[in-house]
Amino acid sequence: MSISLFSSLEGCQDDDVISPKANEKDIYVQLVISMGLGVSSFIAFCILRPRWKSLYAARKRHSDAAMALPDLPDTFFGWIPVLFKVTEEQVLASAGLDAFVFLSFFKMAIKFLGVAFILAAVIIAPINKHFVGLDLSGGDRKDNETTADASSSHYVSQGFVYIYAAGKGKHKVEEDESYLWAYLVFTYVFTGLAIYFLIAETRKIIKVRQDYLGSQSTITDKTIRISGIPEELRSEEKIIEILEKLKIGKVENVTLCRNWKFLDDLMEERAATLRKLEEVVSVHLKRQRAQRNFERASETPTEYHDDPDQDENEDRDEGDNLLDNASIEVSLYGQPRPTTRIRGGFWNLSTKKVDAIDYYEEYLRRLDEKIKNARKKEYTATPLAFVTMDSIPAAQMAVQALIDPTPLQFHASLAPAPSDIVWSNTYLSRSSRMLRSWSITIFILILTAIWLIPVASLASLLNICYIEKFAPKLAAVLSRHDIIRALVQTGLPTLVVSLLNVAVPFLYDFLANYQGSISQSDVELSVISKNFLFTFFNFFLVFTVFGTASKIWPVLQDSLKDSTKIAYNLATSLQTLGLFYTNFIMLQGIGLFPMRLLEFGSVSLYPIMRWGAKTPRDFAELDQPPVFKYGFYLPTSLLVFILCVVYSILPAGFLVLLFGLIYFVLGYFTYKYQLLYAMDHPQHATGAAWTMISYRIMLGLGIFQLAMAGVIALKQAFTAALLVLPLIMFTMWFSYFFARTFEPLTKYIALRSIRRDNNEEVNLADEYLGTSTTRTPPS
Repeated sequence: MSISLFSSLEGCQDDDVISPKANEKDIYVQLVISMGLGVSSFIAFCILRPRWKSLYAARKRHSDAAMALPDLPDTFFGWIPVLFKVTEEQVLASAGLDAFVFLSFFKMAIKFLGVAFILAAVIIAPINKHFVGLDLSGGDRKDNETTADASSSHYVSQGFVYIYAAGKGKHKVEEDESYLWAYLVFTYVFTGLAIYFLIAETRKIIKVRQDYLGSQSTITDKTIRISGIPEELRSEEKIIEILEKLKIGKVENVTLCRNWKFLDDLMEERAATLRKLEEVVSVHLKRQRAQRNFERASETPTEYHDDPDQDENEDRDEGDNLLDNASIEVSLYGQPRPTTRIRGGFWNLSTKKVDAIDYYEEYLRRLDEKIKNARKKEYTATPLAFVTMDSIPAAQMAVQALIDPTPLQFHASLAPAPSDIVWSNTYLSRSSRMLRSWSITIFILILTAIWLIPVASLASLLNICYIEKFAPKLAAVLSRHDIIRALVQTGLPTLVVSLLNVAVPFLYDFLANYQGSISQSDVELSVISKNFLFTFFNFFLVFTVFGTASKIWPVLQDSLKDSTKIAYNLATSLQTLGLFYTNFIMLQGIGLFPMRLLEFGSVSLYPIMRWGAKTPRDFAELDQPPVFKYGFYLPTSLLVFILCVVYSILPAGFLVLLFGLIYFVLGYFTYKYQLLYAMDHPQHATGAAWTMISYRIMLGLGIFQLAMAGVIALKQAFTAALLVLPLIMFTMWFSYFFARTFEPLTKYIALRSIRRDNNEEVNLADEYLGTSTTRTPPS
């Protein structure tokens, strides 16, 4: 007969992280919730997809690049095999390098997790079941079923696993530590597999990128961005003279950025005024149409009276008529024209009502005159210029070389496309951009520290002992109802974490746009970096290292005194939080990916946006495909991959790998559909996110190795734990090797990859560069 540990605090220890009673029923409850969300959302998507093509096939209808994609059939499941058969070449041609790289990460994750799951299920799981004690039935173990290690007083039952608890036993029990050598071996094996798949995918991406960009011949590919131009050289003629003296090529055009803030402000004001004018005209015409239809239905003729003073007023100035006439005109069909209030007089304290259409028309006319005059003025030059060379090799040589011996002067880099440039930031000084960047960065760090409070408090929900301490009645209810306990202890935290992962990226995207970046690609990469910091630090390190809000300061003090405490806390918490992270991955994959496929947010907001639309421009914007932002989705996927790697060897790690594999399979098809058919994604970064993905995978490998060293050391196998250190050193060396060897090829185009023309003697590029493995000798 089992005794509930919720009835008193006797079963709770100070270092408990989650409930001692956590069991497999939690995972079944979470599976039911995830399946309910996922299946219902998927069925709704399959029903709505052929009926709402303006949303679910928006990109296919609006993008010329997507026209070449195969049409998806309107049957319930018929679109799935067609989507599966879309090749990488079609993805590259229709969606670009950014989408190709994003989907390549999912394919690499599927390969690695597939192999790791087979090894974990076939080899590691039986070892853990024999030596550690792995009970998947969810019931209580009988005494004769408990292994020698699991029955030891040095172990505490935590659902799927029995974790080592030093100092809790009265006598030291001799334990068979031979299985820890298997942990060590598979730490090396899984690290080797991850690096192998990472290098293989990196080589493929580099080849595709070099071939794809090397065959381009647009003006953007020949244009470079030069920053740090000295004040005495800020003229088009002097820039051309300096660059042509370098003998790297001829300069075709120079665009020297100037302080266009006054002109930009006028253009923004004009756009806002034009929208207001469109709105009042649309509303007025709608009222007239409604009145006309009503009168036709009632067959009542409409009468109107001419203005007796109309001829006299025709000669009046339009501006005087606008500003002086406060009367309300009565238009045809008896509907008054819309009005607006304008301020005037002393300190703009007085207001008067004027005709809105006339007012905005006149205001727009005056703005047009101001803009025409503003365009004729000369503006102060900034230290930034865009230079178009006569060839792509000349542009590549300029960005891969040092032009000026003075630091931060005449620095050349690849230029973004004109539509990618944030022009309002081009006339900011370098000091202003640095101030903005550092201010936002410091604010993000402060915000990350502030997030510790709600996240650590959320982690407290995982600790039933903590709940019993502050809410004994709630703990008593949870002790009597396992399903309610599972919902509160695992379902609620995973749901809140998932909602935060959806909401917080909007805040970081807003902050990244004020950081002073010159291009949208820089903004996109900044959002990826910020959101990964949020997800990794708050939902991994805080949960595992600190556990609950009450433990943050004590654990931090102990870690500052002894750095090995971090490894021990990480190792202990990882084993106890395995069930929570399994449920998190399950909800993200099985539950939320079908909801993303359904585009639940767009579907929910569409009636509100449709109700608020008034002008033809508003209705046209409703039909535009939603924008796919990599910074919103990539960080969570990276966190899931890291979690799968970290838990791959631990007891029940094969379950984490299984649900991780399901996550990436469903994610691959979901994002492939959205990137190709449903959502718009401006091609900004030309695949630059791959280096960020690679370094974060290496970070995950380092956490994995550190955690395994801690797990092995917790069981007093110090020799095996020390043998993990060379692997940590190797991973650090590999990151340096990757930066020196592979990273430059993900930023620049090799000169041999550039297709100069069709002449074989001139073209230095390898003709067979790309994804194809078939080589045909030149004729």
